[in-house]
Amino acid sequence: MSEIALNETRSRLPFVITILTGSFLLFLVQPMVARMVLPKLGGAPSVWNSAMLVYQALLLAGYAYAHRLSREAPKRQVAVHLAILLAAAVWLPIGLATISIPVDGSPIFWVPWLLVASIGPLFFAVAAQAPLMQRWFGLAGNRGEPYALYAASNIGSFTGLIAYPLLVEPFMPLAKQSWLWTAIYAVLFVLVSFCAWTIWKGKAAPATAGTSAAAPISWKQRAYWIVLSAVPSGLMLSTTSHLTTDLMAMPLLWIIPLGLYLLSFSIAFADWRTPANIITRAAPSVILFAAATAFAFFGNAVIYSLISAVLLLFSVAVTLHAEMYRTRPDAERLTEFYLMMSIGGVVGGLFCAMVAPLVFDWTWEHPVLIFAAALLLPQIRLINFGADETLDQEGPARATLMLAVLALVIGIASGVADPTGNSQGKMAVTAVIIAIGVFAIGNRLAYALVIAGIMMANGGYSNLQMTVDGMRTRSYFGTYTVHTQAQYRWITHGTTMHGMQNLAEPKLPISYYGPTSGVGAAFARAEEFYGPNAAMGVVGLGAGTLACYAKPGQDWHFFEIDPVIVDISKRQRVFSYLDRCTPNAAIHIGDARLTLAERPKASLHMLAIDAFSSDSIPLHLLTKEAFDVYRRILKPDGLLLVHISNRHVDLEPVLAAEAAKGGWSLALRGDKPPRREWDRGSRTSSWVVMSMDKAALARLTGPLVAAKPNTYAQEGWQPIRRSDGSGRWSDDYASVLPHLSLWENLK
Repeated sequence: MSEIALNETRSRLPFVITILTGSFLLFLVQPMVARMVLPKLGGAPSVWNSAMLVYQALLLAGYAYAHRLSREAPKRQVAVHLAILLAAAVWLPIGLATISIPVDGSPIFWVPWLLVASIGPLFFAVAAQAPLMQRWFGLAGNRGEPYALYAASNIGSFTGLIAYPLLVEPFMPLAKQSWLWTAIYAVLFVLVSFCAWTIWKGKAAPATAGTSAAAPISWKQRAYWIVLSAVPSGLMLSTTSHLTTDLMAMPLLWIIPLGLYLLSFSIAFADWRTPANIITRAAPSVILFAAATAFAFFGNAVIYSLISAVLLLFSVAVTLHAEMYRTRPDAERLTEFYLMMSIGGVVGGLFCAMVAPLVFDWTWEHPVLIFAAALLLPQIRLINFGADETLDQEGPARATLMLAVLALVIGIASGVADPTGNSQGKMAVTAVIIAIGVFAIGNRLAYALVIAGIMMANGGYSNLQMTVDGMRTRSYFGTYTVHTQAQYRWITHGTTMHGMQNLAEPKLPISYYGPTSGVGAAFARAEEFYGPNAAMGVVGLGAGTLACYAKPGQDWHFFEIDPVIVDISKRQRVFSYLDRCTPNAAIHIGDARLTLAERPKASLHMLAIDAFSSDSIPLHLLTKEAFDVYRRILKPDGLLLVHISNRHVDLEPVLAAEAAKGGWSLALRGDKPPRREWDRGSRTSSWVVMSMDKAALARLTGPLVAAKPNTYAQEGWQPIRRSDGSGRWSDDYASVLPHLSLWENLK
């Protein structure tokens, strides 16, 4: 290496390290603070989307500040930014602001306000330093392409995201995480100060942002950058909703889409263009296949749909960000370019986090963004007609467009004829449309029509019909769909059924709550155990099925976080369990931990915890602090029933660890009704019963039978497996990684 090259590397290194450190901090704090919010808000999947909207808005504010500051004299830039970093340090160590959550209102606006008040100044200061360091890199007299430093920024961001769920969350409680972030922030201040010193000492070139001879940027070009940035940003959030709705609102699942989104910048803005070019050429084909699973939501199709959604996000993000890089302005306009990029990020975040939940009754933002991506992708033909591969000759273009219209018609017809999409004929139709799509790549309009056709064939039409029929309702906490077939009516939350009623026998508890289920076996004996005035509680209203275990004289309480569910089960009378069985039951709206804490001590004999969102685990309802609330509200001989049926997460070790540390006795009832009961609406379920009183537990389960290992005298009950050593969950520490069983669902 020549001496000149060595000197350039040395002068570049401080800026690279500073950018890496700041970006690492920026994306380490995102999952950390969202994790802090979960115990307050019930772990709703929308928490992360709200958090991301705040982060994008603060990022935009930081970029706007950097853009404005770059017009000032270099030494003034140095003084102002160091002062901002010092002022933001007042918010250290990081913690949540003391702002009361609305008890019965939507948290869609409360969550952003809480996050801004908690970390706004810190995030703003750190967000601004990345574009400023790139600007200062040139002001300090360095040569070279400053845009390459943006790739370094995203490497630091990606590292911060990966570090949190794999290295930080599993080994450190939240308090220590906050102090770790504080220590790295101090290191960042030192690094920024060193970069500032290189400018202050007199080598700085004069500021030129206000008087640059670079070509001006048109508003059309600015709008193009905003749109190119908005679609990947929105897809990142809609993909996150797919992941967290069916599994769990947890950092590991949050960072997968965001990490790939950040990685796309590193590829799209890198000097080595080959990976970006390959992905750009492949992206239309990826979307073509991924669109076929955009509406898949039953059984194992969910897993494959999520995998295809992640691949789609990555290919679209790389392709559109590479297009931004291709059309980037001169380095003098760098901060304005990043400002437009940040505006696009906020537009995408605003669309998914606020507009879509208020406007749509389902997660329509995901297919809408797929269609938008199809319109934006650079179209490079897979089948060449002999002309330039990026041009459409009149004859082939007309034929391609006609075939695309045919694909759309076929897709709609297939959706009407076979709404469930489970037949072999559906596969054949999909194959035909994909073949037309391969032919259409290179013709933007034709390709977009094919994408619409394949989505309509594979669930799009049936979902649209449910929207038209008014069968769906959406809130901050999820999407609910009411289905009616023959004499049965049931409600699904996301991809999971959450209650069913037999309209011919409307007082019969069915689905996961039948007489042979754990909760049914316990609730049916409440009068026997506690007399005619037993006090009963249920966390998670659903269809209200458990109400029909009520008997005259009992005192029933339901605890439900989402007012929409109350509307469905009570006010709109879609289900009649409550009206028929407990018309006077008290319904407490708000997060169960907060509303239960407000109830008198030792006021319930039995409490059932059934607060799943789709198959997403209510993590904050399974922590030490949550069980302390349950212990307080239950009578000394009370019974706690916890529903742990789940396709993706094994919760037995979690409850075993809590029992070992908290002094609970517990047993498991796995109910697998025979086929004849399935025909009557019964479903497989797993319930754990817990009590601080061993005698109270034994009344329900009977003693362990020596002649039959691992069984109790009462048929169906068995001991729970021991803890796997993963530890007791708490608000400060909880890791779901040891309990994931996703692989089993792929078999």
